[in-house]
Amino acid sequence: MAEQRGDLRVRHCLVTGGARSGKSAYAEKLVISSGRRPTYIATGQAFDGEMEERITHHKMQRGDLWDTVEEPLELVRVLETHASSDRAILVDCLTLWLSNLMHGSRDWTVELERLEAVLSSLPCPVVFVGNEVGMGIVPENAMARAFRDEAGRLNQRVADLCHFVMFVAAGQPLQLKPAVFPEISL
Repeated sequence: MAEQRGDLRVRHCLVTGGARSGKSAYAEKLVISSGRRPTYIATGQAFDGEMEERITHHKMQRGDLWDTVEEPLELVRVLETHASSDRAILVDCLTLWLSNLMHGSRDWTVELERLEAVLSSLPCPVVFVGNEVGMGIVPENAMARAFRDEAGRLNQRVADLCHFVMFVAAGQPLQLKPAVFPEISL
């Protein structure tokens, strides 16, 4: 049963979409609209100047309103540490987390099992951001194809854990879960 906080329920959400689709901006709005203290868990790492600039830009856009925790690998530990009933947490992004785990030779399925085990016990909503990397051309090398496949599997499993799943394209959200099925009469 979801915890009640006024009329806000503890619900988890996956926001997915392509690169530069507006998914992070949409996820940030969801967290802010909760009325809880916004906490941003950033999984990206600055391996080069371009990524360093992206991280700096994102921090400036968010401003001082957000508590920011940078953690590329230990997502479950950080969630357990920072989850409280007065917070809403944004995890941005699952795809980078997966990449970090794979490059660190860690078994991402074990880490996901840990996430699955803890998510329902967290006293606050968590909004996850993940990229849909499998909607384009098939990568030409085996490592990129393996990453695409694992990212798809990760998104499916996190979507199963979440109460809501949103797909964002061109800055416009489309609700995928819960699905609304049309009535079909023959």
